[in-house]
Amino acid sequence: MKQCRVLIVNCGERQTAHHQALGRRGFLVAETREWPDDETIKGYEVVIIVLRHIDTMCMLAARMRAKRWFGHRVLIGLSPSNTTTGDRREAIAAGFDDIFDVASNSRLLLARILQRLHARPEHRCLLPDHKRSAA
Repeated sequence: MKQCRVLIVNCGERQTAHHQALGRRGFLVAETREWPDDETIKGYEVVIIVLRHIDTMCMLAARMRAKRWFGHRVLIGLSPSNTTTGDRREAIAAGFDDIFDVASNSRLLLARILQRLHARPEHRCLLPDHKRSAA
């Protein structure tokens, strides 16, 4: 089996700590500042998009989900901190699996991604088993 891969699309200037946290957990992580072509996205089980504008969230999710090949990939949005609960609900209804604040805790993001991947065995990817040592 192949190792699970995450693509972070970060077209803004905001930096996130999620890249390092995902890598430490065992994901193969790539980050791009340019919008990737369809062939690039096809190689990833999880796509995380750092959203610059709240008003484009729904359109973006619907466009991604409408692509025939996108399938059940995990689609996560990282939104500005001023995003309302209503805007988050609308974005999830439009196709995002989850919307997090860009500065949210990486552990919560990791937990949600793992939960989604376990529910979608068609991805056939795995993560190394990181057992915590008793300290």
